[in-house]
Amino acid sequence: MIQQFKPKVKAPAPELVQNMQKVLQNNHLTTVCEAAACPNRAECYSRGSATFMILGDVCTRACSFCNVKTGHGKNIDEEEPLHLTKAIKELGLKYVIITSVDRDDLKDYGSKQFVASVKSIKKYNPKIKIELLTPDFHYDKPALERIIASDVYKLAHNQETVRRLSRTIRPQSDYDRSLKVLEYYAKNSNKIVKSSLMVGLGEHENELKESMHELLDVGVSEITIGQYLQPTSKHHSVEKYYNAQFFHDLKAEAYSMGFQAVASGILVRSSYFAEELKPFLVYKN
Repeated sequence: MIQQFKPKVKAPAPELVQNMQKVLQNNHLTTVCEAAACPNRAECYSRGSATFMILGDVCTRACSFCNVKTGHGKNIDEEEPLHLTKAIKELGLKYVIITSVDRDDLKDYGSKQFVASVKSIKKYNPKIKIELLTPDFHYDKPALERIIASDVYKLAHNQETVRRLSRTIRPQSDYDRSLKVLEYYAKNSNKIVKSSLMVGLGEHENELKESMHELLDVGVSEITIGQYLQPTSKHHSVEKYYNAQFFHDLKAEAYSMGFQAVASGILVRSSYFAEELKPFLVYKN
């Protein structure tokens, strides 16, 4: 029997969390922090940081690890970019991460809403750094081109798991398609390209390193690696809990492979301290 892991996260001042939630509610916004039940959301809220999730809170795909609701996509809110900009202004953010649910029901897969959001934010403050954590858009090149052409600092798409487990973990996605999306970002832009892997889903260590090499080979320069935590009993079970030393060693391995920036730890998630993830400066001993 696998011993249950109980993450310990420092409790923030309640008034800071309440302020963040109030701003989000007033602007009709969703954060992936809440929708995905991220274990770091209280800490990030206390820092005035959040990863905004556009295009609704219902995903058209059903990944076995994810706590976001699955179903038919909601109607697009044309005012969402303005609401997002207003919230960013009220929170005084300087680094913004925008992601979305998968919208396979839309002709552009939601790419135009990403672009509209970036334009709105940059109009408010051209100096804000924006990181886009995008779906695969079914490797639709017009959609990818829209994203690349937007005025963003960093492009990200999560590989999530190793090749052998990908079809089980992400049945409506495709391992190689994700690699192709990341490669397209890397080859057709001068943006930093980032991806993320979870561990504890049943992968072998050699498979994990193979996936890391594959990400590096297609042009990914930054990677985050964290422990998978089962959101509910209905989700994919945790097959293994790794200790802190494992993540420390994996970080060193990732740097030796050639990654330029690495975040590796039990509670690390793709957007955790994203504003501080910089080549050779952060998370490297």
